[in-house]
Amino acid sequence: MGITTLTAIVLAFNEAAHITECLKSLRFADRRLVVDSGSQDYTVSLARAEGAEVVHHAFENYAAQRNFALSLVPDGWVLFVDADERVSAALAEEIRRTITDGGCAGYRIPRDNFIFGRLTRGAGWFPDYQTRLLRVGLAHYDASRHVHEVVVLSGCEGTLEHPFVHYNYHDLAQFRDKQRRYTAYDARILFEQGVTPKPRNYVLQPLRHFWWRFVTLRGYGDGLHGLRLSALMAWYELRKYVLLRQMWRDAAHSA
Repeated sequence: MGITTLTAIVLAFNEAAHITECLKSLRFADRRLVVDSGSQDYTVSLARAEGAEVVHHAFENYAAQRNFALSLVPDGWVLFVDADERVSAALAEEIRRTITDGGCAGYRIPRDNFIFGRLTRGAGWFPDYQTRLLRVGLAHYDASRHVHEVVVLSGCEGTLEHPFVHYNYHDLAQFRDKQRRYTAYDARILFEQGVTPKPRNYVLQPLRHFWWRFVTLRGYGDGLHGLRLSALMAWYELRKYVLLRQMWRDAAHSA
């Protein structure tokens, strides 16, 4: 069955508001490791006070940061946890059982997302699977995916039942900040693929995205909250094509 040592890893940057409670929920692990990318608040001192090991590493992108973290673990299993996530007692027990009996290279874990303080089950925010429990030596991250990183497994992928608790987007300002960054990244990918926006994209793509979120993914089940989130995500779908158009204009002017 192999080595069943579990290392819980948290990537951190200015996470003083979350790091202590996150690490407390990881006390079931054999080792707790925080990879900090230059926090300027109390993240590092709080992590050490909670008994975690802290390693400093300059941030390049998420895939590179996770691959670096994996390189620090010689064997056993790794559980990646974001600072704004918590592991419940039920999930901790399931993880322990899985690494003893499981035969896969990695396992995906669902997430309960709290958005603006509300548990959100529709519009694509559940089950929101994240492949985070990895067998050392059989998993790495695709270096070409800098955001929304992708795990590459040398073996099968399993699925756990109990979810992370994710305190995602505590207010609209944080939501807008993250979505602006994600939208810019997605527009850049389309630009590098040679995709040029067409007039219909500015209308049809946002409408399709709203329908997908609110109807297909049952955002309506969250009432006005689901309507708001679906509309916001449709707006950022429009912004993606506006940014893509600007990229092509900038390229034309610099040619």
